[in-house]
Amino acid sequence: MKEYKKIPTKKIHRAAKLIGTGIKVSGNYAKHYSKNIFKKTDRKQLDKDNAEDIYEALSELKGGALKIAQMMSMNDALPQAYTEQFSMAQYSATPLSYQLIVKTFRKEFGKSPKEIFDKFKKNAENAASIGQVHIAQLKGKKLAVKIQYPGVADSLEADIKMVKPLAVKLLKMNKEELNYFASEVENMLKLETDYRGELQRSIEISEACQHIENLRFPKYYPKFSSKKIITMEWIEGTLLDKFTKASQPQEVRNKIGQAIWDFYSFQMHKMKKFHADPHAGNFIITPENKLCVIDFGAVKEIPHYLYEPYFKIVLLNPKKDREEINQIYKNMNMIIEKDTPQERELFIKMFDDLVEIVRKPFKTGYFDFGNSKILEAMFELGEKYKHNKTLKNANAARGVKDAIYLNRTYFGMYSILSRLGAKINTHHEIMNKNFGIL
Repeated sequence: MKEYKKIPTKKIHRAAKLIGTGIKVSGNYAKHYSKNIFKKTDRKQLDKDNAEDIYEALSELKGGALKIAQMMSMNDALPQAYTEQFSMAQYSATPLSYQLIVKTFRKEFGKSPKEIFDKFKKNAENAASIGQVHIAQLKGKKLAVKIQYPGVADSLEADIKMVKPLAVKLLKMNKEELNYFASEVENMLKLETDYRGELQRSIEISEACQHIENLRFPKYYPKFSSKKIITMEWIEGTLLDKFTKASQPQEVRNKIGQAIWDFYSFQMHKMKKFHADPHAGNFIITPENKLCVIDFGAVKEIPHYLYEPYFKIVLLNPKKDREEINQIYKNMNMIIEKDTPQERELFIKMFDDLVEIVRKPFKTGYFDFGNSKILEAMFELGEKYKHNKTLKNANAARGVKDAIYLNRTYFGMYSILSRLGAKINTHHEIMNKNFGIL
């Protein structure tokens, strides 16, 4: 198995890696078009080559660079080759060598892993963007030990600056919009590199959500955790990504889907904070077909000013409540005073389309994600607007930073539920009690 014996930590070395990758990608384009001058171009192969080269570079850099790739893997507007390749950052990145793991342990605890645990597996069980997981044993208990990569926290700001051009190119975002929201992404990534904070969030949310049916959490071990290491109970089961690809009875799919929905619904409407990283690598399905949440690196609080307008707009009717919806758009900086009539019409239509996707499951008491074509709607939304010249040339960011992870979480959750093919009770009455609209 391939392992990295070191991570480029100096800014110049990390920048050089990305520049070299950019040269590779340019070479892919040149090779592709020289082959296809006289015939129809095979764009899928070009996307595949580029995705592999970009991912290889980001995988070596790890940290913020690879985390952004992981986030982009959840964007259904990207070509399939990119989403498939970047999704490997969730749990199949190339791990670090055992020597670097020992070095981290000695720095954090003054001891090697084998001086702390009865057994410690040298090879990583899985590796992601911020850290990798090893199996350990102590007093007969099987444990999962998550170790953060060296230098990750120190390189976040530089990584985001370096990866911005990639995000602009792949996501078709205008630079003003990207610059405005980059600070929110950076703040969240800083949270994810603070393992002490993650440990506290893990314990807090898992205890608060214990009552939710068909949901479970690992036990955490603060004594064997630190700023760069988290030790928790090892959970036997199947990663949700693999679970969704296998043949499963509809009853089981519904059961898991309902647990996902109830988990997020309780957090958003009762706790006013939520697990903001809903990708399949963060969930395990146990042999008893229960959903286990194994990572609380990204948790986002919903500010008071955002909660009511965000969820109220989901319940409002675009035809009957047009004036109220437009006022919310204005209050939330989604349409602005200097918009021309043409721009105003375009942005209202675009935000209506986005809200309509979030709104779909709330229209009825039960929603069938398997037959909803909501994934297609998400992809079509991206395709519809990503080449729009008015949007690309817009010189102002839209919306508020705090809504980034709410939107991302709903789209990520809908993507998982669609791949599960789950039919669930969406409990729209919870929001109705809060706002009295339905």
